[in-house]
Amino acid sequence: MQSPTLSAGPDDTGCEDRVSDAVADVIAGARRRAVRDGDAQIDTAHLLHGLLESDPDVRDAFPGGLPQVIRLLGYLVQRAIGYGLRWSGGVEDSGAVPSEGSGLAGWSPAAAAALDTAVRRAASRGASRADGLDLLAAFVRDRECRAMEVLRRAGVAVAPLVSALEGEI
Repeated sequence: MQSPTLSAGPDDTGCEDRVSDAVADVIAGARRRAVRDGDAQIDTAHLLHGLLESDPDVRDAFPGGLPQVIRLLGYLVQRAIGYGLRWSGGVEDSGAVPSEGSGLAGWSPAAAAALDTAVRRAASRGASRADGLDLLAAFVRDRECRAMEVLRRAGVAVAPLVSALEGEI
């Protein structure tokens, strides 16, 4: 029996007015990546992959610089070609809970909660829309999400990354 997969159409209704254009592009790329990989939901690793590919501010946040970002991207590509098979068909559930009525069908609970956290972080700094650093900061706050698992397995020193992101608020 095959698990249900995402459709190529957006189920992110209401999300566009809460995120920057760059993050909207990351979300669209994460959706395409999830569909291509046969995943039932967008998860935080899909979103992290898109952030690393497209957001220079996110890449600059990593204390290990470009070599660390390249290593992370390599790790995420491995996921697409087999590393993530153990995740296939499973729901990413770190225990994070998205806010009621998030309107994010086709998202893992951890990914939806990360977006909610990113939007709240943006509001706390006076911005009307979440940017890539807001989303990255949301990942590091949820230590059990797949994005954090990828960071740990790729050897990212998380503590300096957390410190760097806390300085952004």
